[in-house]
Amino acid sequence: MIEVIVEKCVGCRLCLKACAYDAIKMINDTAEIDLEKCTLCGACVSACKFNAIMIRKYGQKKIDRDLYKDVWVFAEQKNGEIASVVYELLGKGRELADEKDSKLVAVMLGNNIAGKVEELIHYGADKVIYAEDEILENFLDIPYSAALSQLAEKHKPEIILAGATVIGRSMIPRVAIQLHTGLTADCTGLQIDGESGLLLQTRPAFGGNIMATIITPNHLPQMATVRHKVMDPLEIDSSRKGEILKETIDFKKINDDTKYLEFVHDDTQKINLTEANFVISGGRGLKKKENFVILEELANLLDAAVGASRAAVDSDWIAYPHQVGQTGKTIKPTVYIAVGISGAIQHLAGMQSADYIIAINKDPDAPIFKVADLGLVGDLFEIIPQLTKKLKK
Repeated sequence: MIEVIVEKCVGCRLCLKACAYDAIKMINDTAEIDLEKCTLCGACVSACKFNAIMIRKYGQKKIDRDLYKDVWVFAEQKNGEIASVVYELLGKGRELADEKDSKLVAVMLGNNIAGKVEELIHYGADKVIYAEDEILENFLDIPYSAALSQLAEKHKPEIILAGATVIGRSMIPRVAIQLHTGLTADCTGLQIDGESGLLLQTRPAFGGNIMATIITPNHLPQMATVRHKVMDPLEIDSSRKGEILKETIDFKKINDDTKYLEFVHDDTQKINLTEANFVISGGRGLKKKENFVILEELANLLDAAVGASRAAVDSDWIAYPHQVGQTGKTIKPTVYIAVGISGAIQHLAGMQSADYIIAINKDPDAPIFKVADLGLVGDLFEIIPQLTKKLKK
């Protein structure tokens, strides 16, 4: 349903110019929409500078924005170990909450997790809401999403942030649906708009060729998942004090036919790619699967993780968990060595935050050299063995 808010309409006629279907006329200097001609394309909504035109879904209720407050961070954990992306979200969440003059709240779900909640306060949270239940012992997206939705409906946060992890990507869209709000996935930037007070959610779009900034003006809470290693955590402050609230979740109305069987560890990664200080990645220039052994040998000497470009993964030279880039992992190591990688923008999106980038490629015009701090133009099959030999000495 589309409607004109008469009190806000000033008769500027910008909506007439925007409408391609001749569905708007001015009656007494107020816009009037012909519902038979209107296609709900939204062009007039975007054109109106006075927010006088609104598209509302049937059954959608008007929101009392005054009831919503606070910035929430979903504190993902596994076996009591808090995911490192949570600390990054608390750092950014602290910034957003201070700008909104609201509280930063961490929300943790699990079982026997009470001993970990205070750590979230030490990393910047003003308050921690947590729920313990045997159903939440291991992650299952249906009970977890239902639990977070119940808590959000009760406390009404203005913003909910979560990591764009396997868990976050699985459950947070369910939460958004249950709360009848929007969600921006895989964000790389967040900030508060100075005029509207809305959350500006920035993420790569169209294969990483542009950066899109998205807002959620008509629904609350505003929700976003955030990529790992794109934001900085705060220093731990063990002296910080905050409020801790334990909640009980009603699981009686939840129908879940799924069952947790077991957790299978990825044995192909000797060192966690997202946590490594040194990463060596190989691309199409390695030519075949067997040649990754020269990177693995060098990685062992440097105590480094082995990464890969999408081209290498798509060629089945190495498993997907090693993929770095927009459709893989976002990393922020101290040193990143790109070997035989041309430097497509999708790959750069996953590693360009590294402190120091070294590129090895025989093509002097490869895009990777534009972001590299040190570039070596030459045959990787000569350079890598020589480097390995030097390090062994």
